[in-house]
Amino acid sequence: MMKWTILSDNRSSDSRLYTEHGLSILLETERHKILLDTGASDVLIRNAGLLGVNLSDVDYVFISHGHSDHAGGLRYFLEHNQKAQIIVSPDAMTGKFFSKRGNLHSITTEWPQIDDDRLILINQTCEIAEGIHVIAHILRQAKRQSRLPQTHPMPKGNQNLYVQDADGNYIHDDFRHELALYVDGLLFTGCAHSGLENILAACPYPVNFVVGGFHLLDGQESEEELQELAERLKEQYPTTRFYTSHCTGDHVFEVMKGVMGEQLQSFSCGYANLL
Repeated sequence: MMKWTILSDNRSSDSRLYTEHGLSILLETERHKILLDTGASDVLIRNAGLLGVNLSDVDYVFISHGHSDHAGGLRYFLEHNQKAQIIVSPDAMTGKFFSKRGNLHSITTEWPQIDDDRLILINQTCEIAEGIHVIAHILRQAKRQSRLPQTHPMPKGNQNLYVQDADGNYIHDDFRHELALYVDGLLFTGCAHSGLENILAACPYPVNFVVGGFHLLDGQESEEELQELAERLKEQYPTTRFYTSHCTGDHVFEVMKGVMGEQLQSFSCGYANLL
């Protein structure tokens, strides 16, 4: 048995709940209670209270990448939880991240103080506890798993995302700081900056459910490209169900839904799924 509940998202079908540009999901399995990203602020805390969700007994917090809309709520979570271990790439914690959508602005997370014994730094794909698998260096892992000389395309929305190097230059983010999490048939993509197909290719385990953002923004990929992506997913992963929101555009979703039908579903704040 597995249950996941959306605590932070851009959208909500429940007027009581707060929304933000962020993502946080509580995943409960028979063995573990895992917080998948923390949103941008204290929205996950406020929504958890409204939904009657207890965060004090969460065992792990998984941070998919260093952007503030996925890790900004960590400081608020730590005020309510004294035991959870934090799973994160060291590159996520040390990187300086920027977006050039509109004016250049920082999307770097302001990390709270975290005791060393609560920090699990991930440099390679591994199993960090029974049944909890973390996939690191996704593009490299995708090549290794698929034995192909090149990877699938990354989302076009990445073209506006940068990291700052040691000399202060802005260079395109290669998303080496992005991780994916696999638990009992469920693959969490975070924002899928590395590309949904690459994350699936990098995962060496059977995937029944994909949950997270796809980083397919409206006005980037063409309708033809989206339809082709949806056709490939439908053909290559016919028994996998996909759930998305956050950084998946409304029009993008409708185009892909037109191809994938019930295989593709949306979620929003307060959404809960028992698998």
